[in-house]
Amino acid sequence: TVGSLSQKPERDVLLQDFEVVESIFFPNEGSNLTPAHHYGDFRFKTYAPVAFRYFRELFGIRPDDYMYSLCNESLIELSSSGASGSLFYLSSDDEFIIKTVQHKEAEFLQKLLPGYFMNLNQNRRTLLPKFYGLYCVQAAGKNIRIVVMNNLLPSPVQMHQKFDLKGSTYKRRASPKEKEKAVPTYKDLDFIQDMQEGILLEGDKYSAVCKTIQRDCLLLQSFKIMDYSLLVGIHNVDQACRAQASEEAEATRRPQVQKSLFSTAIEAIQAESGGVGSMDPEDQTGGIPARNAKGERLLVYMGIIDILQSYRFVKKLEHSWKALVHDGDTVSVHRPSFYADRFQKFMCSTVFRKMPTKTSPTKKRRANGLLRKTPSSGLTQTDTSNQMFPLQHLFSSDTVEDAEVNKVMQSGRPDILPLMPSPCNTEDDTPGSSASSSQVNSGFTPTTHPPSSPEEASVGVGGNQATLRELEQSTPERAQSALDESISAKDLP
Repeated sequence: TVGSLSQKPERDVLLQDFEVVESIFFPNEGSNLTPAHHYGDFRFKTYAPVAFRYFRELFGIRPDDYMYSLCNESLIELSSSGASGSLFYLSSDDEFIIKTVQHKEAEFLQKLLPGYFMNLNQNRRTLLPKFYGLYCVQAAGKNIRIVVMNNLLPSPVQMHQKFDLKGSTYKRRASPKEKEKAVPTYKDLDFIQDMQEGILLEGDKYSAVCKTIQRDCLLLQSFKIMDYSLLVGIHNVDQACRAQASEEAEATRRPQVQKSLFSTAIEAIQAESGGVGSMDPEDQTGGIPARNAKGERLLVYMGIIDILQSYRFVKKLEHSWKALVHDGDTVSVHRPSFYADRFQKFMCSTVFRKMPTKTSPTKKRRANGLLRKTPSSGLTQTDTSNQMFPLQHLFSSDTVEDAEVNKVMQSGRPDILPLMPSPCNTEDDTPGSSASSSQVNSGFTPTTHPPSSPEEASVGVGGNQATLRELEQSTPERAQSALDESISAKDLP
C-alpha cells in the first residue's frame, strides 16, 4: 500500500481524503497485485492513505525508510500493555511504535484527522503523538486495528526513571508488581514523593515546554479529549558517566538516535528555545537538557500519549460515580476543560520548574571592589586597586548596589559633596561661581561659626572653610587684605 501510493503524483490533501479507506485482499495463492504467502486469506485496510502520506513527509520520513523499518525484520513485542489491553510492538530499528487500538479509538482517530492536519500546519512543534498510519487486518473473522506512531523513548538511551503523569492523585501510584521491574513506570504520587523539587529547566526551555503543553491541551480540549498522560523518561547523564567510567569504549560511544524530524522532545520545543544551533553535543540524543535537585545533568524525553479517549457518555457516568465516592477534582476521569487546566498546571508547577538564576558577580565586584566598610571610618578605598576613581564615577551608576554606596557616602562623610562642581573648575562662566572660586583659592579664612541656616552649607578645600553668607558679606577691602596676606605668606622661605 505504501509502495503503490509513492508511485502516484503528489497533490494537496482534500477534505474527502480523510474518509477514504482502501482495501486489498491477500489470498493464500496470491494474485496479480499480491504475492503468495503461507498464511490464511486476509484483507488489509488502509485508512486515509493520502493524508497519512502527507504526515509522514511532514515528519521527514521517506516511503522506502518507512517500509524498511516495518517490513524488513520481525517486530519486537513489548512486555508492557496499556490499561485498555492494547498490545505494543517496536520496529527493529527502534523508530516506530505499533499499537493495537479498539474500534472506537480507530473511529475517533479518523474524525480527529482534519483537526490534527490543521494543527500541524499551524504548529509543527508539538508533544502530541505523531501518527504515521492507521491500518486494519481482517482475518478469521477478526479485525485487528493498528496505528503506527513515533517512539518517544529510544532504546539505546538508558532510562533511569520513567513516569506516566496525568495531574491526578486518585490511585496514581505504581503497583508493587510494576515496581519489581528493572525500570518501572511510576505515576503522579510517586513523582511528588521522589522528586519534590521537580525537573529543573533553563528559563527559555521551561517557557517553551509550558507553551507547547498549553497549546496541545487547548487542542485536546477542543476535541473533548481527556484522560491523556505525559510520558516522561529521564536519562541521568552523570549517573551514566559514573557507571561507564571503567569502560572507556562505552563511555565514548554515543547512542544511535531517532532520525525523523519532530520525533524527539527537544525538537518539539526547538522553535521556542533557539533551534538546533544552540544545542550542546550531548543534547543531540533528542532529550531536553535539565537538572535535578542534586544538580545532576539530565536528558528528558517526553510526549503526550493516550489521546484517543473522548469524553463520551460512559466517561461522564464513570466520573459521576467516582465523584460520589471520592473527591471529584482528584480523579483522572474528568470533563475535558477541567482536565486540560489541571494537567497544564501540574506539569508547569510540579513536574517542570524554572532553574534558579545565578546572581551575577559583576555588580558585587564593582561595588565591593571600589569601597569596603571599616569599623572606624565607614567606607574606605580598597588596598587591592592602585587606580584612582573620581567620586562622580561612583554616583553615575544606575545599579542598586551603587545607589546604596551613594547613600552611605553622603551620610557617612557630610563634609564631602561629590555632587557639587569641582572647586578647581575655573571654566564656569557664571559670575557667582567665578567670584567664589577666586576667593576660596586665595586662602581667605574668616572666622568660622556653626551655620544657622541651610544657606550656610560648608564648602571646604584642604583646611580652609568659609560660609556662603560670610563670603557674600565680605567687602573688597577685606578680600584684598586677605589676598595680600596670602601673597606675603607664600614669599616666606
